[in-house]
Amino acid sequence: MSRAHDNLPVYPDNQGTKHIFEDVYEEYRLRIRHYLALKVNPMAADDLTQQVFIKVMENLDKFNRNSSLFTWIFKIAQNTVKNEYRSISRKHEMPYDFTSYESQSISLDFARYVDIRIDIGAALKQLSELDQQIISLRFFVDCTLSEISKIVGMRESAVKNRLYRALEKLKKELKEWGDITMMSILDLISIESKSEGSHRQSKVHEDLFQELKNNVEQITAKYKHQPSSKIVIEIYPDLPTFHQAVGEVDAPDWFMGTFDNNILKIVSPLNPGPEHTYQSILRSTLHLYTMWLISDINPLTPKWIRQGIGGYEAQQMSRDFIRSTTSEAIRNGTIPSFEELNDHSWEFGKTGFQFSYLIIEYITKEYGLGRLNQFIRNLDDYHGIFHLTKEELHRQWVEALQNQLI
Repeated sequence: MSRAHDNLPVYPDNQGTKHIFEDVYEEYRLRIRHYLALKVNPMAADDLTQQVFIKVMENLDKFNRNSSLFTWIFKIAQNTVKNEYRSISRKHEMPYDFTSYESQSISLDFARYVDIRIDIGAALKQLSELDQQIISLRFFVDCTLSEISKIVGMRESAVKNRLYRALEKLKKELKEWGDITMMSILDLISIESKSEGSHRQSKVHEDLFQELKNNVEQITAKYKHQPSSKIVIEIYPDLPTFHQAVGEVDAPDWFMGTFDNNILKIVSPLNPGPEHTYQSILRSTLHLYTMWLISDINPLTPKWIRQGIGGYEAQQMSRDFIRSTTSEAIRNGTIPSFEELNDHSWEFGKTGFQFSYLIIEYITKEYGLGRLNQFIRNLDDYHGIFHLTKEELHRQWVEALQNQLI
């Protein structure tokens, strides 16, 4: 059932109502779920979606075709939300609402394994309630202008004018993101910019995608693993916003990205903070992707292996930087053990990245990529893979580092 033919199909038999409902549910469930997720928490949204379609099933024979089927269902969803709010109010609980969201993302399909999300929640909060509603209906619920006009009670031409004025306001609010966000928004909503700055916007946006496009397929092949799910990359406008979003408000400035399940979260490369550059953010995103891939292969992989392989593939640290920050520890014989490199505190940022890189570099050059792949999948089999104990491998690596320093 296409949205271009938003009417009930006609079936010749008595089972028609059941068939109709199944088609209606399949066609509109996700759109209604997206709307409800803007109004209540995700768990409640699932419950309310079921309530809405139970009411649709019970009242489908009463649909009089005076409006489109979607707007009729949407009105049921709106009333369901109102009833939920009344129930919450009686319980003295606080309802969720679109305007109270700390983070709201648009999603951009990029490649087979990667999806890019841009956080625009803060910018949306600066718009009027009506503008927020129109934008959310258009881009998060996928409503047509005709559907929005019926929902908000405005002429379609007025909705169109309001939408584009709201988008202009939104673009101004997104200036703090830099050009990467601007181009992403333009791509999503199919608005063309003929200004001189559009070429620079396109270049910035393309760089982030190209960095991943050039490497993701190669890395997945190198480590012989088909990712279990598509990666989502969420981009935050600056370090304070990113740190708050991941619950690390006191994090050091070098902390620019992390991952949670299949979601990579990074700061915008155009606002990288004092410890990073535009290019280092791009490379660090590849670092994070590689770390996630290794965790996807074996969730028990320790931090030093994940960080080491991530750094080795991204190559964002120069050889001079690694040498200058590790030479004292190598000279003094205070190279960290594998257990110490599994440190999850901020102390890891001092030399943990560098030594993790160096051990992976050593294993790869001394034993080959095939052995490293075996090791990722069989973490305890030091003897079978390297013909050494864990302690002997560490000692051999330390000796190699010391010999290189001489």
